Amino acid sequence: MKSVEVKNLSVKFGEFYAVKNVSFAVEAGEIFGFLGANGAGKTTTIRVLCGLLIPSEGEAHVCEIDVRTDSIAVKKQVGYMSQKFTLYDDMTVAENLAFTAALRKIDEAKFKEQKQKLLEFIKFQRSEKTMVRDLPGGIKQQVSLIASVLHDPQVVFLDEPTAGVSPAFRQRFWGLIGDLSASGKTVFVTTHYMDEAEQCGRIALMKDGELIALDSAVNLKQYSFPHKNPKDVTLEDVFIAQVEGTS
Repeated sequence: MKSVEVKNLSVKFGEFYAVKNVSFAVEAGEIFGFLGANGAGKTTTIRVLCGLLIPSEGEAHVCEIDVRTDSIAVKKQVGYMSQKFTLYDDMTVAENLAFTAALRKIDEAKFKEQKQKLLEFIKFQRSEKTMVRDLPGGIKQQVSLIASVLHDPQVVFLDEPTAGVSPAFRQRFWGLIGDLSASGKTVFVTTHYMDEAEQCGRIALMKDGELIALDSAVNLKQYSFPHKNPKDVTLEDVFIAQVEGTS
């Protein structure tokens, strides 16, 4: 089952195309890497898929829901974890999760059940009364993750989820992403860490609002450097060749 389908999607601001004629589909349970330089169109595309922005042209469906005609239903199916802002530092873990539940209009019984399940999911061992500002960066990111999936969405967008955390926490976080995928959730990941991109089933490369490549890491390496052994090529090589155009 396809959880996301985009056909000839374009988003214009005045005469400027932030996204231009983009098409792709993502299967349920897939870990989908979304790569590109700043300003490439990744965030604009994600805003459309989250029901926050209506496309200028083309089609976009999330869980078979048309983003043009029912953005409210789309928002119920997606979770979004921002690199910059997901939690309030001056509130406790419990207060942040309760606030998120209130915004999502999750009933009390369902909230308590989900909170307990998700705290166990990340193996949270601190007090829920801990202020978010007092959490180590890696644990804060894990709490941000469960806040974004508290309403049990089918598609989760993670915007550079491990930026600024230690390698150990990065590894732990990717274990959680794998568990989400195994449970049937579709996970979109933007990242500047090429070793993380390697863990995605497929990778989309965007440049200047256009989708310039979409395939597995191995196939992208072979396509970008056909005369080299893929084992001798890194995703960083691919990114530089495709996105920065220096092949």
